[in-house]
Amino acid sequence: MHTTAIEINSQVVSACRLWFKLPPDEARLQVVVADAALEIKKAKWHGQIDALQVDLYDEEAAAPVLDSSEFYADCKQLLTDDGILTVNLFGRSSSFQSTVDKITEVFGANAVWAFKATREGNTIVLAQRTPTQPKREALQAQAVEIESKFGLPASKWLKVFKPIYVKNKFTM
Repeated sequence: MHTTAIEINSQVVSACRLWFKLPPDEARLQVVVADAALEIKKAKWHGQIDALQVDLYDEEAAAPVLDSSEFYADCKQLLTDDGILTVNLFGRSSSFQSTVDKITEVFGANAVWAFKATREGNTIVLAQRTPTQPKREALQAQAVEIESKFGLPASKWLKVFKPIYVKNKFTM
């Protein structure tokens, strides 16, 4: 798997390499020091990303720093047809519903899913480039495969993972 990270602050990259063993760039890893809002507009990224993780809080962590419909539309352009966007949000914050509404506006109500908020309040929202409504049985089979291959408790995750909107009603 090839991984690209975009970080605006070169000091963060240096600290990660020094203190957290972030390896140097190589065939499977590339760290781009740039403003993500500008970098993702570049055509070279469009249609290239299978899984895009967005976690854009600043040191105050009040709300995502980049949080507009335009930004989420730019994110959607990066994705392959089967690609997904995941966004780390504070599920109990006042900006949560506004952010979910923006993501839903771009991806469509039937393409947005979320995990139940953690005890600390984090919620992972998932949006599909091409909406699918997989059957619970198919998701369970994939969860068993993940558990077998990686030892992660994926079956438990299914209990707290669901579409955000059901018949245009918010479900969180």
